[in-house]
Amino acid sequence: MIRKMVAAAATAIAVTSWSLPAYATPANDLLDALGVPRIVELMRAEGLEYGDTLAEDMVPGGGTAGWQSTIDRIYDEERMLATVREVFAAEFGDAETDPLLAFFESPTGQQIVSLELSARDAMREQEIEDAARAAFRDLEGGDSRELAAISDFVETNDLIEANLVGALNANYMFYLGLVDGGALQMSEADILTEVWSSEEETRADTREWVFAFLLMAYRPLEDGVVESYTELSQTDPGRALNRALFAGFNKMYDDISYALGMAVAREMQVQEL
Repeated sequence: MIRKMVAAAATAIAVTSWSLPAYATPANDLLDALGVPRIVELMRAEGLEYGDTLAEDMVPGGGTAGWQSTIDRIYDEERMLATVREVFAAEFGDAETDPLLAFFESPTGQQIVSLELSARDAMREQEIEDAARAAFRDLEGGDSRELAAISDFVETNDLIEANLVGALNANYMFYLGLVDGGALQMSEADILTEVWSSEEETRADTREWVFAFLLMAYRPLEDGVVESYTELSQTDPGRALNRALFAGFNKMYDDISYALGMAVAREMQVQEL
């Protein structure tokens, strides 16, 4: 279950209930400028679709009404967003927000956010994702200024490794949920061995998806915009933003993955009875 979270600007049953902050803070203003509420909305839609896939693959009896209700509770949009906000604020700390807000609230910054959201929504369609991946493969290995700019951006933000670690951690939490739910008997070492056995495949898939997504999203941008965005990412506030975004979304995905494992385990046990 590779989850695709790109920590660019505009790139969980038994979970503690959160409440959204009732006041504006610089961190919340920044997340709003980045389009994070809309990102979480799209992630919920992706999660509901993944719930159908999971039911076909692992749930005895398939996607029953009870299972659909469970998935709907796991992918609770308000709780997902609150988790991201809380962890982001804690990780971001007292880092400077002014240069980040100046960039992302500008027309160029809002264009980046809009393009990322549109690309992520579009790539929910398998045909579009396949086409985006193919477009990346066509450019790979060639002399493309566009791809070079994207490569610098990816490297600066450590998008491949950070997404890979997040995906493997989420997979670990899913297996842990299955074990804690009584569906599997595995030691921690067994789980780690199983998760890391997919590391090479996961890395390759993550790399291709990240490049496909960013190439699709940023293609309409004027020359030099990606380079300017990369320069911002190299500053202390830019690095703090990237680190805090990954922390927030990783926590959200870990909670969801564990809850999914528990839910699948419960369905298996009910079927056995």
